[in-house]
Amino acid sequence: MSVLNAILIGLATGIVFGFVLEKSRVFEPGVIVGQMQLKNFLMLKVFLSAVITGLIVLAVMNGMFGVKLSLKPLLYKADMIGGLILGIGIALAGACPGTTLAQIGAGYRDAIFTLVGGIAGAITYGYFDVPIKAFFNEKGEKIGFDQLLGLPFWATAIGLAVILAGVLWAVERWQSWTVETGTDYDGLMGGTVQRDKTAAHLRKI
Repeated sequence: MSVLNAILIGLATGIVFGFVLEKSRVFEPGVIVGQMQLKNFLMLKVFLSAVITGLIVLAVMNGMFGVKLSLKPLLYKADMIGGLILGIGIALAGACPGTTLAQIGAGYRDAIFTLVGGIAGAITYGYFDVPIKAFFNEKGEKIGFDQLLGLPFWATAIGLAVILAGVLWAVERWQSWTVETGTDYDGLMGGTVQRDKTAAHLRKI
């Protein structure tokens, strides 16, 4: 694949991702903080939908076209500590790396500081990459559910997708997304009204 094609595919993917992110309202600080406080589950539902879709696509690619998968090594200490730091940052900022640019585009000015902080963190990590890896001192192990179950990847992926779909259905039955998003679930509300509603939601939380 040429560099130009890779850039065009990346741009197209980014546009689709941004559109879906905005329409789902997952980028809004109130939704993100509410998920962290277990007061709404819109973010969980969207992520589960993405994982289910990804599992089905990967199952088709692997089962029908023989596409090989490259697993990342499981690093217990790094994953747990890094996940905890990331979770705390998301809860405090009301944003995650994937939603910061969407928030800036929607007019959330404080998201600019989140973006600057993220860039600063990435640069800092780059400088301290060697001592950080030495601190954790983990080689990691590449293992997947298919290996644990002794099944082909495509079958494991389909089975896991079915289980997650059941979880998604149960969570939606328990608390509907239309209740969580309110009357503005069509995504057409104006920027000022949107920010006022999100601020009011945050005050309630």
